[in-house]
Amino acid sequence: GALGEAIQSAFGSFDAFKEKFEAAGATRFGSGWAWLIVNNQGQLEVASTPNQDNPVMDGSGKPVIGCDVWEHAYYLRYQNRRPDYMKAWWNVVDWNAAAVNYEAAKA
Repeated sequence: GALGEAIQSAFGSFDAFKEKFEAAGATRFGSGWAWLIVNNQGQLEVASTPNQDNPVMDGSGKPVIGCDVWEHAYYLRYQNRRPDYMKAWWNVVDWNAAAVNYEAAKA
């Protein structure tokens, strides 16, 4: 669909997007979020925010998907292995909802 095509265009491949997204979450110091956003130029971008912040708060873009990287989101199953959590997280992404979010973010 349109989101898949936009990811391909913005990042070169879905795998390249996943790597960038996982790195954004895995390298976030402390608590926070990794995001796929539509930035103010209408382009897809990977971002991360600290604590409870989101891209709308600083006006950097509109979220398409977000991954909670606070320890409470993964500690019981993954302990301190945030990168393992990030890899497993793809199994629960609702791409239909992400596509709806993408269309809304572009509007």
